Amino acid sequence: MRPTREVAEELLRDGEACNPGAWADHCRVAALCAERIAGACGDLDPEKAYVLGLLHDIGRKFGIMHMGHIYDGYQYMMQLGYDEVARICLSHSFSIQRLEDYVGKWDITKEQQEELKRRLDEMVYDDYDLLIQVCDSLAGAEGVMKMEDRMADVRRRYGAYPQDKWDKNLELKAYFEEKMQQDIYAVVR
Repeated sequence: MRPTREVAEELLRDGEACNPGAWADHCRVAALCAERIAGACGDLDPEKAYVLGLLHDIGRKFGIMHMGHIYDGYQYMMQLGYDEVARICLSHSFSIQRLEDYVGKWDITKEQQEELKRRLDEMVYDDYDLLIQVCDSLAGAEGVMKMEDRMADVRRRYGAYPQDKWDKNLELKAYFEEKMQQDIYAVVR
């Protein structure tokens, strides 16, 4: 299950009120990108894509965290009964399906890490997981960014960005361009 667009927007506004920051605008940009790409693909639901993009970082509601936002977002959405969103809260940071490749601080307990790893290992990614991963790599707080610039920004802020994750994000971009039969930036701008 997932919330309606209106409920998702209210959840994001509430999250932003609890923890103001650029993260909420990043989510709005990711949601618009996801909606547009899904519409251009023809076999994805633009409304679902929008909601998933809007709430992928909802765990940031609970404070300034790194890996903690993944865990908290997953738990929060599961508590609300939004398992489709919870899934995206987990998968969006892992274009390469390995917890070890997380870029940022590991600010959760060992038990929480083990839970995330187990859940991640059990997942079989679908096109919505891949779509939000690609949109997360396109969305800045101020608008759409060139994917390489966004990844370079993350590398600057956190000191690292695994090359295989970089390459995978570019591969996902190419995957969606093939599905749409057009340049991704032409669709999202």
